[in-house]
Amino acid sequence: MDIILASASPRRKKLLSMLYSDYRVIPSDIRELVPRDLEVEKCPEYLAREKAESISQGREKSLVIGCDTSVICEGKMLNKPRDTNDARIMMNMLSGTVHKVITGCCLCYMGVSYTFSVTTDVEFYELSEQEIEEYIVTSEPYDKAGGYGIQGRGAVFVKAINGDYYNVVGLPIARLKREIYSFLTSAEITRLVKPAQ
Repeated sequence: MDIILASASPRRKKLLSMLYSDYRVIPSDIRELVPRDLEVEKCPEYLAREKAESISQGREKSLVIGCDTSVICEGKMLNKPRDTNDARIMMNMLSGTVHKVITGCCLCYMGVSYTFSVTTDVEFYELSEQEIEEYIVTSEPYDKAGGYGIQGRGAVFVKAINGDYYNVVGLPIARLKREIYSFLTSAEITRLVKPAQ
C-alpha cells in the first residue's frame, strides 16, 4: 500500500519509520486556521483532518496520515514561537505548571476520513530566568508547538509526564499503529476495496 505522511516534521518522519520502512512525505501547505467557536482541545484533530484531506485529493488509493500537535496551557493554545520574546513568554507560562500536549491524527483512504487524538500531561519544573534565556537563544524552540522539544534540550525542564512520550514528540505511534489496522479492516473500507480486487 502507498502510504503518505502529510507532514514535513523530521521528528514525525523518524517516528513513522518505526512502523513503515517505505512511505512518502508530501507536506500539506494549508493555512492553519480553525473556526472561532471550536473548543481548543479539538483544534489538533480539525487541523490534522484539513492536512490529510488536502493531500488525499486525487490520491484516494493512498493511505494519507495527517497530524497536528498542540500545547495547551491554562486553556490557551501555544503555537510555534514567532521570535525570542514569544518563546520567553511561553517558557514562563509553562514554568512550574502541568500542561497538555494533544496530537490530532487523521487517516484518509478511498475517500473515507477518520480522526482521533491523544493527550499527554506534561509537568515542568520551575524554570529560572537564566534557564529560559539560555534555551531561547538556541534554535530548538522555534519549530515546535509550545516552544520546546522534549526529545532535545527541553527534556531538562520536564518533571513528569502522564501518557505517551512519543505523543509529545509529535506522533503517538503505538496508538497510530492500532488505529490504522482498525481503520483499514473496518467494514466501510472493506466494502470499498473489495470491488477493485
